[in-house]
Amino acid sequence: MSEILLETHGLTKEFNGFTAVDNVDLQVRAGTIHALIGPNGAGKTTCFNMLTKFLPPTRGRIHFKGRDITGIAPADVARLGLVRSFQISAVFPRLTALENVRLALQRARGNSFDFWRSETALRRYDNRAHQLLFDVGLTGLADTAAGLLAYGQKRALEIATTLALDPEMMLLDEPTAGMTHADVDRIVELIRSIRTGRTILMVEHNLSVVEGLCDTITVLTRGRVLAEGDYATVSRNPEVIAAYLGSDAPELAHA
Repeated sequence: MSEILLETHGLTKEFNGFTAVDNVDLQVRAGTIHALIGPNGAGKTTCFNMLTKFLPPTRGRIHFKGRDITGIAPADVARLGLVRSFQISAVFPRLTALENVRLALQRARGNSFDFWRSETALRRYDNRAHQLLFDVGLTGLADTAAGLLAYGQKRALEIATTLALDPEMMLLDEPTAGMTHADVDRIVELIRSIRTGRTILMVEHNLSVVEGLCDTITVLTRGRVLAEGDYATVSRNPEVIAAYLGSDAPELAHA
């Protein structure tokens, strides 16, 4: 059994009397892909934003590699090796795919974002940037402006920039949201291909997306943990079926 890399204790978030996340205990083990899923309004994104320090919890604690990070700023958490993506693609649209990855590499190596640095100085990051673009299936698009890429390609580019920071743990916020079936399949395969040596926590709405991909699935509903286990376990859980499809639904095969 691998060590616990990220852990929460009683994680709770309240907004003006409304409890969006309610006493969530979560354990993500090193080297695994762990999904945090649930129907709309389940509290997934709120929980995710607390884990990555974009929202302070009302109550509860968050530990990463045994260290209490509850009160640490997002940038400091990223420096510890906990790096996130966003549900809306966050790339520089006027820069090329290569330039986007190169900026991330520049930051990962401790340099500031010096846009005025010479092209020659920045070229030292090109080989690694091209390799990362290859890793995410964007070979041949290095010189294409990010704003001109298809939606699925932008998400792949965002994953490349996340990988450029060499995170110990990646947190992916609904990486397949708004995609066609073909793009969903490509992103799922991409996540599978980059998992070696990494720990991944992904927020997802669709249970079928994580089928065969995730080692552990935590299901949230109304801010609480409803079920946890592998796909076979949670997809046949009567409470999970009811939460997704209603109490009369016989099976949750492709939610």
